[in-house]
Amino acid sequence: MSRIAARFEDLRKRNETALVAFVTAGDPDMDATEAMLLGLADAGADLLEIGVPFSDPIAEGPTIQRSSERALANGTSLRRILELVGRIRDRIELPILLMGYANPIHAMGPVPFAEAAEAVGLDGIIVPDLPMEEGEPFYKECRSRGIDAVLLAAPTSTPERMEALVSRTAGFLYYVSLQGVTGFRDELAQGIAERVELARSFGDIPICVGFGISTPAQAAELRGVADGVVVGSAFVRAIEGAGSREEAVDAITKLARTLKAALKES
Repeated sequence: MSRIAARFEDLRKRNETALVAFVTAGDPDMDATEAMLLGLADAGADLLEIGVPFSDPIAEGPTIQRSSERALANGTSLRRILELVGRIRDRIELPILLMGYANPIHAMGPVPFAEAAEAVGLDGIIVPDLPMEEGEPFYKECRSRGIDAVLLAAPTSTPERMEALVSRTAGFLYYVSLQGVTGFRDELAQGIAERVELARSFGDIPICVGFGISTPAQAAELRGVADGVVVGSAFVRAIEGAGSREEAVDAITKLARTLKAALKES
């Protein structure tokens, strides 16, 4: 059983919804990212999603776009991020995933990437611009090395497409809750519960909802609906507004605690 599968199994026994916490690697620098990941693990996050900065992050809104710009300006690279995973692996028991675009993986080489990811103990990979058909050789390489390849579904996914995604994703299905990019929304998109229920009808895979979830109240709305929620822009905005590394770690750990509290049964 993968570390991701084991985490969701444990959460189901405790009737808890997972908090998947996202930060962009290298924002504001790699040492800060390391401290933040350790802080999020201590604060109650269930899975850690590390964003790989890219110059054209098509799925991201302005907040995460700016974090990618800052990280790239600091010299952050895919290889340095994998080295970071290796440094923290023995100190964090939680599943660790990378979320990045196809270009940096292609530049490194799909096989060298999968080999390096396996060596440092990476648990999962999310590539939003690499569909399951085109990405199957890469995803197969990852799966053969114990790395879960997480696929994304969207409000526009047909029932037939959703069934295919559920059958081929690994770790969990990432349900993008809205048509658009990441970022803050005043309220959750309509129809999330029905779409999650549709996905469940095709298989027993955990389903995490992301995009547009920023507050504890929004997270609480998904408790018992989804198996997990992905929160990114709220953490990145807290980092952006901090005056120091210490302030950033403090801000995101406080946010993680309030989000996780909202995802537990009262």
